[in-house]
Amino acid sequence: MATNISKAVRPFETDVRAPVGGVSKRCFDILFALFVLALSAPVILVLAALVKLSDGGPVCFRHKRIGYSGEAFSCLKFRTMAVDADRILREHLEKNPEAMREWIETRKLKKDPRITPLGRVLRMSSLDELPQLLNILRGEMSIVGPRPVVSDEMGHYGADAAAYLRARPGLTGAWQVSGRSDVSYPFRVALDRNYVEQWSMLNDLVIIAKTIPAVFLAKGSY
Repeated sequence: MATNISKAVRPFETDVRAPVGGVSKRCFDILFALFVLALSAPVILVLAALVKLSDGGPVCFRHKRIGYSGEAFSCLKFRTMAVDADRILREHLEKNPEAMREWIETRKLKKDPRITPLGRVLRMSSLDELPQLLNILRGEMSIVGPRPVVSDEMGHYGADAAAYLRARPGLTGAWQVSGRSDVSYPFRVALDRNYVEQWSMLNDLVIIAKTIPAVFLAKGSY
């Protein structure tokens, strides 16, 4: 069950309104997610088996992310990191000041020692995010929207946090089709704000169409 985020993030909460897109967007999310889930079921089963057989660890990774109106939820992904990823990251950052700076600025590493060989393939192809179709069906996410963030990242949004919190986080979005991790965080925030302020079903369809070549090219994916 989703829980409210910490008091440190509460000042960013927006007024209580229906999520961006309302009922029409939610209906589209359910139908589209069911369609994709039906088509990709064999792929999901194969990937689940490969992840399990690779090192015997859990198939899926659950990470707390911030959703609509400040509600925290468990965002699902196929596990792409080693089982002892936290230890590996801590030791890597302690030994590499440049990596520490990169982590502080972006919360990502271009050369992440935690990622398994199979995990790297899953990330480059975005197949690791297929389990998020379940998040969509549960109403925690949308097909299109701002990418879900952790509570520490909300500080990057400043006054624009209110816009982020008006939408369900998306499986894809403006950030994914605009360079992903190759763009700066302020630019990502601006993309999220503009998406919410200018939302339309047509814009969602355009982003979905752009997602296919973006995933194929794997630009900014790491």
